[in-house]
Amino acid sequence: MKDLFFTRKNDLKTVDQVQKTISYIKEYLKTCYPENEISVFIRIIIEHITKRSYPQAVISGTKLTEEQTILLHSILDRLKTFEPIQYIIGETEFFGLPFHVTKDVLIPRPETEELVELILNENKKSGLKVLDIGTGSGAIAIALAKHLEKADIEAWDISEEALKIATLNSDSNAVNIIFRNVDVLKNYPTDTKFDIIVSNPPYILEKEKSGMDQNVLDYEPHTALFVPDNNGLLFYDRIADIALDLLEPNGKLYFEINQRKGEDTVQLVKSKGFINVCLFQDLNKNDRMVRAEIDR
Repeated sequence: MKDLFFTRKNDLKTVDQVQKTISYIKEYLKTCYPENEISVFIRIIIEHITKRSYPQAVISGTKLTEEQTILLHSILDRLKTFEPIQYIIGETEFFGLPFHVTKDVLIPRPETEELVELILNENKKSGLKVLDIGTGSGAIAIALAKHLEKADIEAWDISEEALKIATLNSDSNAVNIIFRNVDVLKNYPTDTKFDIIVSNPPYILEKEKSGMDQNVLDYEPHTALFVPDNNGLLFYDRIADIALDLLEPNGKLYFEINQRKGEDTVQLVKSKGFINVCLFQDLNKNDRMVRAEIDR
């Protein structure tokens, strides 16, 4: 066992095969994470450290350099504090695209990919004008820019640091997006009308913190997550009003929502005069998306 598991870089000098590195990672993290999550970490870590695809690294039995070994231990130590792997390596994937992420932005979720898929399925026209409110890392806006033909896309966020990350991601994915620093609860630009407005705004109630994973609470930006218990639809109310002002005739509004607030969100949007309001569930059968159309 001594030649298989190691504690620091000097012990790794005789352990040069990826399979042994994999065994070590499993042993190191087994008291902190379930086996299926560790398997995901292993693939991400090996690819990040070796700069090769996971199958290539495993087949070749790539020997880790001293620098790679130091990086491995740094990653594992941070994982033991439950820091999200995406922040540790500084990147993630969304809708098949690479994204740079820091603690200034939320980590894009698979449920949000479903929102993008819904928009793409319902909107095939070329040259659409799209606004993403609360863009964060730019995930929604960039994914739409990649797949909507000749779309003009604008994205807003209250955080200047988030907009720096979104701009970096826009550049690395070779799409053109107009980014603006906007606090939608105050003033907003009115110089452009849009065919589609989409938002995944803060929607988690403060009282729901107790049921959340510690890695989310400790590391992800709270301003992008939480709303007051007494005003859970704060951003939906405001963004729906903005949509009434900025949507073109027959324009559409898309929301990602709190799964416990599906019907409430639908009723809010209907009360403002939107038509063809529809509630959609995600792959886990949770209420997750709302689509509405403007009545003009």
